[in-house]
Amino acid sequence: MIKILTYDPANRPHETYMNFLYAIPYPTISPVFLELGPLQFRWYGLMYLIGLAGAYLLITRRVTARGLAMTRDQIYDMVVWAALGVFIGGRIGYTLFYNFSYYSQHPIKILAVWEGGMSFHGGLLGVIVALYWFSTRQGIPAYTVADLAAAATPIGLGFGRLGNFINGELYGRATDVDWCMVFPNGGPACRHPSQLYEAGLEGVLLFTILWIIAKTMPPPGTLFWGFIGGYGVCRMIVEFFREPDAHLGFVLGSFSMGQLLSFPMILVGVFMLTLGYQRRTLVQAKP
Repeated sequence: MIKILTYDPANRPHETYMNFLYAIPYPTISPVFLELGPLQFRWYGLMYLIGLAGAYLLITRRVTARGLAMTRDQIYDMVVWAALGVFIGGRIGYTLFYNFSYYSQHPIKILAVWEGGMSFHGGLLGVIVALYWFSTRQGIPAYTVADLAAAATPIGLGFGRLGNFINGELYGRATDVDWCMVFPNGGPACRHPSQLYEAGLEGVLLFTILWIIAKTMPPPGTLFWGFIGGYGVCRMIVEFFREPDAHLGFVLGSFSMGQLLSFPMILVGVFMLTLGYQRRTLVQAKP
């Protein structure tokens, strides 16, 4: 069921005085898109499934196009291990980076995943560990697996952010832009639809950039490190529009936890990209 959430000027706080005549109504969508008896199927879970299916299809296509020695079963296993890495790493990362004080006092709550709480940066580390183990076990070069995974990851990120938008979570800061929205859980203020910004940057833009780079036959690891640095840039930008976590706020001046975790990604990504291209230049220069 979809209903339009509008803004009530009577409840508007003084500090968020804005031109709400031009605000875009937020389409409040039920997080459950299908109910079969006691079973509930949620949009957010569907976004994950679409992202995983899209990643599998893209990886399969790239493996075929490049003539890589990987079977469909290996590709399937690779996607499954990546999904496990996202889930386990994302949960552990959230407990460590975003709410350690709470979970250190209530460790059993770490298992309460239905209450929410996932960290991209933790999920990224989880995927790296899982896919490194997969590549070692299967005898596939680590950078081959990393590049395949990196090129497909923006698909899941884009759909995941759409799921955040449908859930009305991870919304942006109060603003007076004409396309601001009032989110159900965001109070009376009109806010940036930062989930859509992220879907566009981390999903569409990053996918396009990596696709273009892949066409140039780059050195091994380029897509992976390009994703690392590119995501760091996209996340740094979006965090300037996204509302910080209420229990954390800004952790260093005007910078959020997401920015502190993303800035090293930019530095490492740029360094490794430069190193990779320098190494190829040296190899090509040898007689």
